[in-house]
Amino acid sequence: MSEEKQIVSKEETFDKLEIRLGRVISVEKESSAPKKAYRLKIDFGKFGIKTSVGRFTHHSPEEILNKLVLGVLNFEPRQIGDTTSEVLVLGVQFPKADSGEATLITPIADAKIGGKLF
Repeated sequence: MSEEKQIVSKEETFDKLEIRLGRVISVEKESSAPKKAYRLKIDFGKFGIKTSVGRFTHHSPEEILNKLVLGVLNFEPRQIGDTTSEVLVLGVQFPKADSGEATLITPIADAKIGGKLF
């Protein structure tokens, strides 16, 4: 069993993150990624359309298209294969999948695109 991480202040950690709600508007296989992944285009409303590369491949593109997702907008972009991933889409490990293979975190009610996670 791993140890719990140290307690930190909400103001010094969570409040610095820009986590917003977006809608997936396109899903394509990212063939240049080192591991099986999708390239997502996500509409974050007034924050613009952002690209993310993520390992959500236990889902079909049709399952992901038009889903509401939560993304961290203020992490440094990462180069994944030939694509710059501008936003980290939040997820949790897909059941019984390899580490890093995820399922999306999505709200159960339709909410405003660009809305802040709190």
